[in-house]
Amino acid sequence: MHSVLEIVHNPVLIVAFIGWFVAQALKIPIHYLVEKEWDIHRFHGSGGMPSSHSAMVVSAAVTVGAIKGFATTEFALGAVFATIVMYDAAGVRRETGRQATVINQIIRDALLDGKPISDNELKELVGHKPVEVAAGAVLGILVSCIYIMFLAQ
Repeated sequence: MHSVLEIVHNPVLIVAFIGWFVAQALKIPIHYLVEKEWDIHRFHGSGGMPSSHSAMVVSAAVTVGAIKGFATTEFALGAVFATIVMYDAAGVRRETGRQATVINQIIRDALLDGKPISDNELKELVGHKPVEVAAGAVLGILVSCIYIMFLAQ
């Protein structure tokens, strides 16, 4: 019988979460370099540089490939899953952010009976630019390679 505690020894999950954590942590200093302001909330926010979604799924896929082999069904599934997640991050989620920007402007500009339509703005930073997705993918590869070379011994 397997224990749920075995999950803490799963290298694919460990590397995936390290990739996510590193990407989220990097968003804080990168945001500072671009915007000249510290924003600790960038750690738990979506969007921005680098894509933590990309870092997470690519690091998982590369680790599966390193453990099981790059010609295996497991790696193929991981690579396909990573591709879908990255496409979604740069496509659908990015477009959602653009739509939120337009809707927020409409809400700010439009009045209904002398009152704003809504006080709550929609979240605009939900997707990624292609370069942010690519940076996340590169980060995911690096995290996986570092884990495999130094920590998997």
